[in-house]
Amino acid sequence: MSIGKKGKRVFEDASTERIPAPPVGDVNRESRRMQITWWLAAQGALVVLTIVIGGLTRLTDSGLSITTWEPVRGILPPLSPDAWAKAFDQYKAIPEFSLQNSSMDLDAFKVIYWWEWIHRLVARLVGLVWLAGFLWFLWRRQLSRRQVLRFAAIGGLVLLQGLVGWWMVTSGLSGRMVDVAAYRLAVHSGLAFLILGVVVWSYWLSRKTAADLLQARRGRDARSFRMTTAILVLLSVQIVFGALVAGIDAGRGYTDWPLMNGEFLPSESFDYTPIWRNALENPALVQFNHRIAGYLILILAFVFWFRSRRSAMAKVRFAATVTFLVIVGQSCLGILTLVHGANWTAASLHQIGAIFVLIFVLWARFLSGYPSGVLERKSQ
Repeated sequence: MSIGKKGKRVFEDASTERIPAPPVGDVNRESRRMQITWWLAAQGALVVLTIVIGGLTRLTDSGLSITTWEPVRGILPPLSPDAWAKAFDQYKAIPEFSLQNSSMDLDAFKVIYWWEWIHRLVARLVGLVWLAGFLWFLWRRQLSRRQVLRFAAIGGLVLLQGLVGWWMVTSGLSGRMVDVAAYRLAVHSGLAFLILGVVVWSYWLSRKTAADLLQARRGRDARSFRMTTAILVLLSVQIVFGALVAGIDAGRGYTDWPLMNGEFLPSESFDYTPIWRNALENPALVQFNHRIAGYLILILAFVFWFRSRRSAMAKVRFAATVTFLVIVGQSCLGILTLVHGANWTAASLHQIGAIFVLIFVLWARFLSGYPSGVLERKSQ
């Protein structure tokens, strides 16, 4: 065995070497960063839960069961027979009861009430978790200026979502409306997915230091980043289209595929006047638009996967493959939802699939924009 200076063996097992402990400051910074990522993860999980419960609330026609908006007092449900009777009387005063549910009794009312109450409760938790964490990290001075602005924007979006939610509910409280306005539902749903996207993106950013992000950005896979951005933009449009389909029950009128009642574009797609109403209210055109956007996303995902095979980064290639497979699965779920008449099980799974698609597209975009580690060249 070779002997170096001071009698140390040159080829001594590396496992016997002492690994110096990281500086205390680095440990503290890492701990603070982990606290922020866990906070964002909790927010993301609550937003996902809110979206899922919101979809079930829509599918069970429960969204108009609570006819008042009391951000603080509304946390408590009716706790006495008199309180339940009052809530039921308020529901009886809106068109949905008189035109659609006039035979409903108190027990049936309680079922739809609980769906909406749980939906609002989880939405409140999103706001409370954001507020508690944001104030805590501000007080501890753990946020950079950029993080303060980004996290404040999340809070602003959450507050706006609450206002939009009530604006949506008010559309079904008068006139002859038995559901909320579809376009308001689309705004509400789209905003929920926007909040989720910002939270998820912030989560991945928070897992790296500013220096790491700057260095990683220099190795950006520009082509893959552009492709994922294009998919993300089209996905945002598709989410709005999906909400419009749900808002007017357009998924239950054309249950054949790949045609729609035997036609590519139904003849009645432009029957409404003025013509712009068709894009928002005509079940034929609304479902057609949703289908076409789905096809375009699938094509873009395939192109992204195909081109990513030439990427120098193994993680990008892997993310492209997984993202493409998730979008294929979501497309199959969409077809199954159609042919089963948008029953609540298939429709709920389809909405959950949209959440997965958004998360995986953002993941692929992040890996393309901020690659980390040694670039693993594709073997020739």
